[in-house]
Amino acid sequence: MPRFAANLSMLYTDRPFLDRFEAAARDGFKAVEYLFPYAFPANELAARLKANGLQQVLFNAPPGGDSPETVNTAWEQGSRGTASVPGREAEFRYGVRQALEYAAALDCPRIHVMAGLLADDQTREGLRGVYIDNLHWAAVEAAKSGRDILIEPINTRDVPRFFLNRQDHAHEIVEAVGALNLRVQMDLYHCQIVEGDVAMKLRKYLPTGRVGHMQIAGVPERHEPDIGELNHPYLFSVIDELAAQGHWDGWIGCEYRPRGGTGEGLGWARGLL
Repeated sequence: MPRFAANLSMLYTDRPFLDRFEAAARDGFKAVEYLFPYAFPANELAARLKANGLQQVLFNAPPGGDSPETVNTAWEQGSRGTASVPGREAEFRYGVRQALEYAAALDCPRIHVMAGLLADDQTREGLRGVYIDNLHWAAVEAAKSGRDILIEPINTRDVPRFFLNRQDHAHEIVEAVGALNLRVQMDLYHCQIVEGDVAMKLRKYLPTGRVGHMQIAGVPERHEPDIGELNHPYLFSVIDELAAQGHWDGWIGCEYRPRGGTGEGLGWARGLL
């Protein structure tokens, strides 16, 4: 069966963030992910991981900012990444360096860098060069410590005017950059909303080796994966089939908003954790 990681930014939100590690481990998770670690000392996060026998498998580079203070307020101020945004290259590099420092402390193998938002007078083609240059730089820096950089297509209903929305566009960018440690973060929730045909996209893209991480949530409300229009047990069977063929050995992040308590909503995971 696929390996599942608890997303601590969305799960167990009835308790303080640092207490969510223990809650995830108690429910059977062996790994965690979350949006951003930067509000907490890296050694404190590392201690929570070790105490609860958890692996850190993913977190995001800062969405913006060029100082600890501005990094920790960038998300609330509406920044959704800087990788494709002209004029913010210095912020992007600052953020990637911060992320790599945390990744080293947390023994995390992969970092997601958010692409950013299109301004009204910008086009995706017009920003392609900036995006590719930034990703190439980030991949080179991450390779020095053996880490992967991930890019994620995100639907424009949840994040209007986000630069990267489709799987084919993400894979085109990865090929253009040409770095072995640049991969795609394939969120099945976003994929279903924008494109659909999720099972066939799994069959198409997992064998390429360019998918570095996956995430799930019910569609359309982003609740538990046993709610909504996607048949997750079937999709898990497709992933298992591809894994048996040697096409997948990664983690799947549970990045959903529970309708009630997280533990009470884990019926979908019975026998899977």
